[in-house]
Amino acid sequence: MTGTLDIKDCVNETCPWSGDPVSADSLTVYHGKVVGFCNPGCRDKFEKATRHFDASVDG
Repeated sequence: MTGTLDIKDCVNETCPWSGDPVSADSLTVYHGKVVGFCNPGCRDKFEKATRHFDASVDG
């Protein structure tokens, strides 16, 4: 996936960390899907956690 992420493509409506509505400035791509968060801090926390997890799984 390239270019600017669009909230219309987001697979979720609420932040998985807080339960608050997702924000257009807090999107990321995970396994080819746009995932949204309520703020950049939650997004960054997710990206850090998934990088660590994926590295452990991929060995």
